[in-house]
Amino acid sequence: MTAYWICDAFAPAPFTGNPAAVVPLQGPAPADWMQAVAGEFNLSETAFCWPEEGAWRLRWFTPRVEVDLCGHATLASAAVLWHAGRSASAGITFRTRSGPLLAQRLDDAGRRIRLDFPATPCAAVRQPSEGLSDALGARVCWLGANAHDWLVELDDAETVHGLAPDHGRLAELPVRGIAVTARGGPAWGCDVVSRFFAPRVGIDEDPVTGSAHCALAPFWGPRLGKAVLRCRQLSPRGGELEAEVAGDRVLLSGAALVVAEGRLLAQRP
Repeated sequence: MTAYWICDAFAPAPFTGNPAAVVPLQGPAPADWMQAVAGEFNLSETAFCWPEEGAWRLRWFTPRVEVDLCGHATLASAAVLWHAGRSASAGITFRTRSGPLLAQRLDDAGRRIRLDFPATPCAAVRQPSEGLSDALGARVCWLGANAHDWLVELDDAETVHGLAPDHGRLAELPVRGIAVTARGGPAWGCDVVSRFFAPRVGIDEDPVTGSAHCALAPFWGPRLGKAVLRCRQLSPRGGELEAEVAGDRVLLSGAALVVAEGRLLAQRP
């Protein structure tokens, strides 16, 4: 039987933030089996990790597809490895499709963690003819794109909070996901707010999206004149993190809370 844990990432309290399933393995597993397990959990991401030459190989799966970069499931994986006694080091290096990613424990319990991720700044593009504004139900102030997602600036935080997009229309857009964002402020207790929609890969709305902040930090840092940004994702579950640009990297800091553990009874092929 294979053990697994559920961890709430970027979570100010249990049952907030973004839940990820983490499945530590002894070695590689077939991709179709990992995809089937991710579909069974039906969370926005399921992470599989195993030891590899002094580091940990890490792969992430939505219920439908494997993805190249995921922040919350990396945070959750580090928290689970410390919680389960699988790692005694204060820093864990993950080998991933996006290169090496470092998770650093910021407290003895391993509940607050800093991730070292690649920055993925967005270049401005023209609004697509597919009708992004109509699909979102809001005016697009600025649109940018990177290799993963679109970044959309909206008028204000209230507009971001109140969005009720047409997920069917968003799923037709040729992009993994759409991050919508606006300035925060004292009323929101943060510098930047956002939400993230990815129905094309099986996630209508992601509760908290670490990888999106690899684009949000380079976008907002210069505009707000701040080195460290306090960020809130305004999904129904809600989540919080800090983001800091460090050259061509982004440092993401947040809390991770392990909330459940169990065993997969179905055997691996």
